[in-house]
Amino acid sequence: MTDLLTIENLGNLLMLCFLQAVLGFDNLLYISIESQRAPVAQQAAVRRWGILIAVALRVVLLFVMIQLIDAMAEPFVILDWTGVITGGVNFATCVFILGGIFIMYTAVKEIGHMLSIEHLDTDLANKSGKSAKQVVVMIVVMNLIFSFDSVLSALAITDVFPILATAILLSGLAMLLLADSVTRFLEANRMYEVLGLFILLIVGVVLIGEAGQAAAHAMHDDALALRLFGYEVIPMSKTTFYFSVLVLVAVEVIQSGYSRKLNAERRTGSKH
Repeated sequence: MTDLLTIENLGNLLMLCFLQAVLGFDNLLYISIESQRAPVAQQAAVRRWGILIAVALRVVLLFVMIQLIDAMAEPFVILDWTGVITGGVNFATCVFILGGIFIMYTAVKEIGHMLSIEHLDTDLANKSGKSAKQVVVMIVVMNLIFSFDSVLSALAITDVFPILATAILLSGLAMLLLADSVTRFLEANRMYEVLGLFILLIVGVVLIGEAGQAAAHAMHDDALALRLFGYEVIPMSKTTFYFSVLVLVAVEVIQSGYSRKLNAERRTGSKH
């Protein structure tokens, strides 16, 4: 136990908690949006159980990855269609591609649904289109897909399992505390739900970008990087991603404030 209480491990724990907080934002956003698919009376319980089960499975995933990281890193397919697609495909590649495609599909589907509805009040009342169990399963599955990126990033900092597990548990506790607040905010400010869906769309692009380098990073061989039509699939940097998110949020806040000001001036003008 005393071997764990070192300055290096404590520093790594703080770094990991910060990393989990940053990488967990999009996860929390997905949980808040997806939980609204469940019956209204069960939404809080769905978020709670979805996060608890997902965090427990994330710790298990972390343990498995530490034990089997080399086996999982080995590409099981080497694509060699010159001029079209080349590179290695391993387990991480598949997870990132499938997860990214699914998140993009979910975001596009929800955006299309918003554009097709005629009455927002009716849509809000009929929003619970899935059972609580279905939503919990979706939250757990997507949490694991999101966590794959954060687990790989965490392993780059340290391979001390107790430190890694502690950081994951603390991030799970933070999600439990914040999930209801984020959901209430989205329900009270539905225009920001559209913003959240576009952020998820970007997250899907980020995950697909990560797939391009998964096999190359694992095997330390740039020749295994995925290339489409001769162009390397390069992951978006986290700095670029969060800058894009901040710009989207700033535009939405300014636009909302400007719309309120215009509406107020129109009401004042109509009275005169």
